[in-house]
Amino acid sequence: MSTPQETPAVTPETAPIKWIMLSFVAQTCADCDDLSRKTARVALPSAEPEPEDDHEISEDELEEAHIENADDETDFLGDFPDETDNFISFLDPEVFSLLTEMEEMDFYDNKLKTVGDALNNMPKLTTLDLSFNLLKAVPETLGHLESIDTIYFVQNRISRISGLESIGTTLRSLELGGNKIRRIENLDALVNLEELWLGKNKISKLERLKILSIQSNRITKIENLESLENLEDIYLSHNGITRLEGLDHNLKLKTLDLGSNFVPELENIAHLKCLEELWVRLIFAGQFHGSIVNPSQLNNNKITTLLTLEPQLHAASALETIYLEGNPVQETEGGNYRRKIKMALPQLSQIDATYVKPGTTGGS
Repeated sequence: MSTPQETPAVTPETAPIKWIMLSFVAQTCADCDDLSRKTARVALPSAEPEPEDDHEISEDELEEAHIENADDETDFLGDFPDETDNFISFLDPEVFSLLTEMEEMDFYDNKLKTVGDALNNMPKLTTLDLSFNLLKAVPETLGHLESIDTIYFVQNRISRISGLESIGTTLRSLELGGNKIRRIENLDALVNLEELWLGKNKISKLERLKILSIQSNRITKIENLESLENLEDIYLSHNGITRLEGLDHNLKLKTLDLGSNFVPELENIAHLKCLEELWVRLIFAGQFHGSIVNPSQLNNNKITTLLTLEPQLHAASALETIYLEGNPVQETEGGNYRRKIKMALPQLSQIDATYVKPGTTGGS
């Protein structure tokens, strides 16, 4: 294989780029001039003109080239050798240091184990996507990102939440799904964090937020949510939860998703007066839209009576939707199932997948 060329330098004249995508891009090879031109849509602009053409490429021309080559995506990727060392594994700080106006960076699906100092001079960066790489830890140099709002670390090898203290005042959304995280910790400094996404990890306990998504983990008990007084939406489907509890301090909760757990009854939620949606259903395999979920592995909530609906949810005047399908009570109540729910909770406008008029008794 030919030795990769040194990445072209970037000058202030070419620096005012505010968005760049480097996902699934191979390094330029010395004997691959044509390949180099095809990667121009995602490569950094060269400061020095090529010998055969002294025309300076403008940002608009780069965008046009990107559009023209969009239909050739399949052939473009097919030109790359199969060796994984062609995927980006190193970010040259000298190349990125002049991109001071950058606002969005996308390194999705590469081979990065670290970002080094490449992001140290991007004070205006608001969105960073490092999903599907080989990171084992949160990069330690994120403190230089003075304006960062959203970070994606999906499908890496991160085992611990750490290194985020320095961006605590600006970070609003953090995506860590598909890693090896076992504990939610070290988020105290993230005072403006509103969204934390942690699906497909190895979490067994909880602590700390407004939107909390932790489906498909190993949680058997809802606990350590006392400090999340601003929590509005919590998604807990596909865990091993056996009792509805631990939400005493989450008075602002609007959405509670407990689908596909082992909950036997509705209890300990009478104080959730802001609740708008309650999902305690069995989620069927067909509802995963092509996922690899095995139907035999789906948990099934075990609610057998509707008698607790009124005492537990009467105070939730904003409650619009409730999903109980797949629980034993749906079969035992038969034709009275939906009517009894509506009688207990006349404020509802949707029962399972059926819309009903608020204030009516509903159909069967």
